[in-house]
Amino acid sequence: MEITTFSQFITTIFTGYNLAIFGAFVAAAFAGWGSAKAVGMVGQAASGLLSEDPTQFGKTLILQALPGTQGIYGLITAFLIMAKAGTLGTPVDLTLAQGGYLFIAALPIAIVGYFSAIHQAKVACSGISLIAKQKNEIGKAITAAALVETYAIFALLVSLLMIIFLKV
Repeated sequence: MEITTFSQFITTIFTGYNLAIFGAFVAAAFAGWGSAKAVGMVGQAASGLLSEDPTQFGKTLILQALPGTQGIYGLITAFLIMAKAGTLGTPVDLTLAQGGYLFIAALPIAIVGYFSAIHQAKVACSGISLIAKQKNEIGKAITAAALVETYAIFALLVSLLMIIFLKV
């Protein structure tokens, strides 16, 4: 098909399938971006403690890994969107509305995943400071950081339920 007008060009770009795949990209990219930034922040804080006391590596590793889960949640969401769109299995002819719906379904984990990872990293960095001064308080540091995780789990749940309940 030859594209001769701007409206034909827009029509070929904005298809249901393309919107769904863009949603998958947004879910994985933003949640992964937040997690990468967050894991790096905690790693920097942990390196300071480990330069003084290398025996604290196991404790700091747990705190560093916690904000990485949001990236995993984004990937799970992206894979489910791709499966629903037919990329990973039987091809599906998505309407523009269905593709837009899948794009919107990606937004909770994309947005909350990004911001909760960064805020979880800030709490985990404070936890690194806590265990630097009081080595036996790792449980409190993990609990405080894990509380931020709750909101990423809520966002994941909303995204997954939206994807699962879409009739294709």
